[in-house]
Parts: sequence; C-alpha cells; structure tokens
Amino acid sequence: MGRVHDLVKLYQEIEVPPERLLFKIPSTWQGIEASRLLESEGIQTHMTFVYSFCQAAAAAQAGASVIQIFVGRLRDWARNHAGDPEVETARRRGEDPGLALVTKAYNYIHKYGHKSKLMAAAIRNKQDVFNLLGVDYIISPLKILQSLKDSVTPPDEKYSLMRRLSPQSAASYNFSDAELVKWDQYSFSSAMGPAAVELLATGLDGYANQSKRVEELFGKIWPPPNV
Repeated sequence: MGRVHDLVKLYQEIEVPPERLLFKIPSTWQGIEASRLLESEGIQTHMTFVYSFCQAAAAAQAGASVIQIFVGRLRDWARNHAGDPEVETARRRGEDPGLALVTKAYNYIHKYGHKSKLMAAAIRNKQDVFNLLGVDYIISPLKILQSLKDSVTPPDEKYSLMRRLSPQSAASYNFSDAELVKWDQYSFSSAMGPAAVELLATGLDGYANQSKRVEELFGKIWPPPNV
C-alpha cells in the first residue's frame, strides 16, 4: 500500500488525478485486503491472477474496480492436471473451466450489485470471444481480432453474435450457501483449489522476476551521464 500511495503522489505532481489511475494487485488474500483499503480511499484497483471463484467473490466484496480472469491459463492447467473441485465440476457439466469461471464470476458480480467490472484475458480463439460476449472487458490478441474482422458469421452458426452474459441472465443464476459467505482469510484459504494455488504462485514468481529485470535495467541507465 505504501508503494501505491507513493505512486499516487508522484502522479499528482504531474497533475494526473487518482481517478485516471488503476493499480494492478495479485489476488492473494493480502492483496484483496489491500484493495479493500485502497478502494475506501478512492484509489482504483485491478485484481489479477484470479483462478477460482473465491478469489473473484472476495475481490468483488472488497470493492475492487476490475477483476481479471485468465481463461486460457486455467484451461491449460485443466488439460494436464486433475483434482481441483471447481475444474472437475465444470468438466462434469461439459464446460470449459476458464469460461465457466468467468460466467460464474460475472453472474455473482451483477446479481448482487457489486461495483466491480470483470475482465477476461488469455483468450485463445474467436470462439472464446463469442462465448464471453457481454462480459465487461475482454483482452484479446491481435490475431484473434483480425480473425474476427475477417470472418463471416451466419445467423445459424453455432458461435453467433449473441450476448451470452447479461444482468438479466445473472439474476436467474443460483449460488449455493457456501458461495455466498462473507469471505474471510480462513474460508478463502480453504476454498483455494490446486489450480488457483499453483497458477497464482506462478504468476507471483513471474512478477518478481520481471521486477528484478526492470530494476537491473534502470540500474544500468540511471543516473544518466553528466547529471
């Protein structure tokens, strides 16, 4: 939180208001609690590395501005692993686990009036885009956007341009009592399945390595010569 406050001050010095800023935070329990406090101060947060419903629901309860789910990464994990309750539930229903998580999180956010916007990322093909039509934000690779631009979609095609996610459909979605708890650290940790634990850890390691490389780069160029 201290780093976020420092960055807000730096941007204020160049007259960039807080409402123009969005701070990306990993969706650990500590990160979600930081989001809760920052949002209460009017600082917008973007929760990333969300791979389970408990992460999405807890982030929504915290008032996070944006919640990002990586569809393709969860799908890839499911192809090579077993034993995650959420993944297995989606499989039994014949659903893709990444798409199923986005759908469930969207319905939760919109059914219960949370302010959060849901972002779907790690999109792997145009069918993913069609299946997620209606979600608040989609991050799509350029090649998929080009594929969408070049494709013709007849009205009777399986993946037609029909909205799949909407506040109306969210209103009729049923959640279990266990999914509607007020999330705390214990319930959050208990609900984190193997997929979320592993993928979150991988994401955090990647962040740490990227930060180290950036610091090394700046160490080579700063301070500039003759200063």
